[in-house]
Amino acid sequence: MKPAARSESARRVRTRGFTLIELMIAIAILAVVAVLAWRGLDQIMRGRDKVSSAMEDERIFAQMFDQMRIDARRAATDDEAGQPALGVAGNTLQIVRAFDAPGAAPRLQVIRYRIAAGRVVRYASPPLADANRLRDTLKNPDVEGWSAVALMGGVGAIDAKLYVPRVGWTTNVQTADEALAQSNDAIKVPQLGNAPPPRAVTGLQVSIGATSLRVPVTRIFLVGE
Repeated sequence: MKPAARSESARRVRTRGFTLIELMIAIAILAVVAVLAWRGLDQIMRGRDKVSSAMEDERIFAQMFDQMRIDARRAATDDEAGQPALGVAGNTLQIVRAFDAPGAAPRLQVIRYRIAAGRVVRYASPPLADANRLRDTLKNPDVEGWSAVALMGGVGAIDAKLYVPRVGWTTNVQTADEALAQSNDAIKVPQLGNAPPPRAVTGLQVSIGATSLRVPVTRIFLVGE
């Protein structure tokens, strides 16, 4: 009977389960693995959100700067606008540009980029058919009745500079006015050919500072090209 008793005792030892301490260690290991997996997944999700946000900001920047490029390229001549076609005043960038509608005579339109509630907004006046309406629109800073398109949020300031030949980059509108006066004086001198008078402003530099940017983003556009 003794050998049989020993065999039964050995079988019980071999078939017994985990002890409480072993189970606690296993649970602790699984908990650590779960925490590491959760942190890894959280980092992946955060990284994906940052990439998506950066791509969206890039798309909005591209859209906004592309619209500014089109407006600058379609800028009216100084003769048509009765003043330099581009102007800067505070946080407002103003462009007088051509407006072409199918089946209608060419007209002019005043564009103003402003910051409203931390967002860059493009205001566009109704098409202007004559010089008197254009003059009245340019004198009036109000944009009531204009179409408005919000382009980008989180913006603190618009820093725009104008390039005036023989002067360089400036924010002084008077400098552009003086260049226009010199161009008008030059027109009075008989010249060969029918070359259009030179523009007072030939370049536009725009810098946008936003909360999502470490440094402002700057772009340069040619005027009337």
